[in-house]
Amino acid sequence: MLKTRKVPMRKCVASQEMFPKKELIRVVRTPDGEVQIDPTGKQSGRGAYLRAEADYVEMAKKRKALERALKMKVNDELYDELHAFIAKGKLNG
Repeated sequence: MLKTRKVPMRKCVASQEMFPKKELIRVVRTPDGEVQIDPTGKQSGRGAYLRAEADYVEMAKKRKALERALKMKVNDELYDELHAFIAKGKLNG
């Protein structure tokens, strides 16, 4: 009998829905206070997950979901980076 592997699930900060971790982008606030995209999902710091779709990035921006999750101000350049990241299709997995 094959054992089914458990799929790691994470909550999207924009929609508050659960998704498989591979469908999400991790945004991290590093210990030195920088906010950046974490393509590896293993960078140290406070992380927040966001669905890898443009609509969810806009939802997060409108609701200030990343600012709340990371507990700091997030500038517009990060949202532009997220849109570019999604357009390139650079999801891990």
